[in-house]
Amino acid sequence: MKAHSFGISRTMDVNLALSPQAIAFARLDTKPKILARTAQLLSHAYGLDENEVLENLEAREALGSTGFGRGVAIPHCRSKDIRRPSLALIRLEAPIDFAAVDARAVTLVCGLVSPENAGATHLHALAAISRLTRDETTLQMLADAPDTDAVYALLTNQFLRDAA
Repeated sequence: MKAHSFGISRTMDVNLALSPQAIAFARLDTKPKILARTAQLLSHAYGLDENEVLENLEAREALGSTGFGRGVAIPHCRSKDIRRPSLALIRLEAPIDFAAVDARAVTLVCGLVSPENAGATHLHALAAISRLTRDETTLQMLADAPDTDAVYALLTNQFLRDAA
């Protein structure tokens, strides 16, 4: 299945790519393993160099935790090899400490890679993911989704609704 591109809102011109191959359920027990799996998903789904993505994610994480709060982490980086912000999602089978701002363990990881020179676009993509994961109903539906296809359908519908 091909990656789908979504217009996030009328006020922000963000085309966020989401590929079904970039969604996984996983049992990972450390932040380094989560970052490695995120890099793997992003690289395989969008044709990027996995080692470069991992290095960039680790470099960003070294600046401060991307644990967003409410059980969500948004590890993110940039790459010269991508044309639009691209998303990966991991639903963890068990909560992991991610040094989040609210000290809650993380169960949902939304990895983002954006073009190297996409300053405002990168920030708009992060804001769109932030808005999506602040919604308690959406978080619960993601937690209850029976498989990755259901997560993809949920996110596709959510992004399309937000773009309308």
